[in-house]
Amino acid sequence: MVISARALNRSTLARQLLLEREPLDVVEAVRRVVALQAQQHASPYLALWNRIDGFDPASLDTALAGRRLAKSTLMRVTLHLVDAADFGVFREAMEPTLRAARLGDARFRAAGIGPEETAGLVAGLLEYTGRPRADAEARAWAEERLGVPLEAPAWRMLRQYAPLWHAPVPGPWSFGARHTWAGPGTPPRLADPKAADAGLRVLLLRYLAGFGPASVADMAQFTMATRSRVRAAVRALDGELEELAGPEGAVLFDVPGAPRPDEDTPAPPRLMAMWDSVLLAYADRGRVIPPEYRREVIRVNGDVLPTLLVDGRVAGVWRAVAGGIEATAFHGLPEAVWEGLAAEAVSLTALLADRDPLVYRRYDHWWARGFLAADTRLLGPG
Repeated sequence: MVISARALNRSTLARQLLLEREPLDVVEAVRRVVALQAQQHASPYLALWNRIDGFDPASLDTALAGRRLAKSTLMRVTLHLVDAADFGVFREAMEPTLRAARLGDARFRAAGIGPEETAGLVAGLLEYTGRPRADAEARAWAEERLGVPLEAPAWRMLRQYAPLWHAPVPGPWSFGARHTWAGPGTPPRLADPKAADAGLRVLLLRYLAGFGPASVADMAQFTMATRSRVRAAVRALDGELEELAGPEGAVLFDVPGAPRPDEDTPAPPRLMAMWDSVLLAYADRGRVIPPEYRREVIRVNGDVLPTLLVDGRVAGVWRAVAGGIEATAFHGLPEAVWEGLAAEAVSLTALLADRDPLVYRRYDHWWARGFLAADTRLLGPG
């Protein structure tokens, strides 16, 4: 079967709940979309607002407080929000990547902590965080266990490697600048190659269900697992996957029965969160981001700006300002699209009003530098 670039876009939108908001529980929604990028505290809330019909941010607060959702370092060695029931197998899948990226980092190796000592330190840290511990408490515990000071970079590598959850704290978005750590309850199996390989197979099946069809390169990009590991996992899944031909003959894989809407299916406008997963889940980001706009929205230091999604693809950026949402389009948009974006802006402004009306304001410096702009408008209640 051959699938076009536009049909791939519509498959992504359907599976990511972006063709139509659905009346889902927050945990089910997170599970459906696999994981939400979460290094910016507000982004999971905005991502779910884009996907759930009648989204109430308090429902996400409650799910986090009740440990039904977990925020931890996972895919691409970045923070993600996942269904707590998925955390163990996802973390096992990511073990080789996280071990290499964090315990193999020169800043951790400089601490001189050997493999056995590290394993004992991680196990003890998970036990110590059986109840939530402030970052300073957890670091002090580790230093006492080691009997020597632990430099800040080495501690950062250790806490990102350890399968710790971010515990909710008071604030508009359940998390803040000061971290509090909690153990996962049942620790995942670390340094176990069989668990890692089995976990990767599960994660790739879930990825394809949430983002497919996709190539080996796409799967490696989403996880930051090596392509050799991904290829081996795909081979092991022989018989469970369908193979398709993508644009320019690309070999793509998918799970049978997953939605593949017609390429002409309408896609409503959306105001996407910073670092939304649909912008980062593929090696071929052209599925959602036109190549000429990539540098406009993905900045050299890794910031992925909040975007306008029009007809399923990035068409500009937005920011919250006094009075509403300032939307900057990179090309001319029909008035009907602006009307749709304005309706989204009214809804988003209402969501932000009780939480953080100027969300993402620390990134306003990118607007001072200017964009490839065709049209900028203030959208909102007024």
